Amino acid sequence: MAFAQLGDHHHAWELLGMINPINHSKNLADTNTYKVEPYVVAADVYAVSPHVGRGGWTWYTGSAGWMYRLILESLLGLKLNFNKLTIEPCIPVEWKAFKIQYRYRETVYHISVVCISVEKKDTYVTLDGVKQKGNMITLINDTQDHQVVVQIPLPIVYPLGVGVLSSNAFSPHAGQS
Repeated sequence: MAFAQLGDHHHAWELLGMINPINHSKNLADTNTYKVEPYVVAADVYAVSPHVGRGGWTWYTGSAGWMYRLILESLLGLKLNFNKLTIEPCIPVEWKAFKIQYRYRETVYHISVVCISVEKKDTYVTLDGVKQKGNMITLINDTQDHQVVVQIPLPIVYPLGVGVLSSNAFSPHAGQS
């Protein structure tokens, strides 16, 4: 969350790749080491032999909720404050766009986030084709579908040699063939 707050897209997503439980179960050997559910965040990952890499305390922690907030709020950048939705994505440089359906009570907002040229420094948001002030929209519960387009500047590219994102588990095309 701190790296996302600083705008360090690369390190924010690299850390998510490290803690993402699915990355501990990518193959049979990893699954046999981790030994817990790949869809629940473990409170512990043991570092002492003979259990190095084994997960533990998966259902006794609030870390799944914190991971959800990390992904939705800090990385994808959707923050709800009463009926105001602020959109400040912190996405990997490899991503050019992503889409999300956001449900507010009985109303669905179809949100498309698109990276634009580096010359643009500000985020540009439209709601049903109408430009919004800043990067926030006011949500209404009118049971209608709404279209939100968010144009953001391209993420900062860090120099070569700075770690590499090890997972595409949260990429907009993950699981598609």
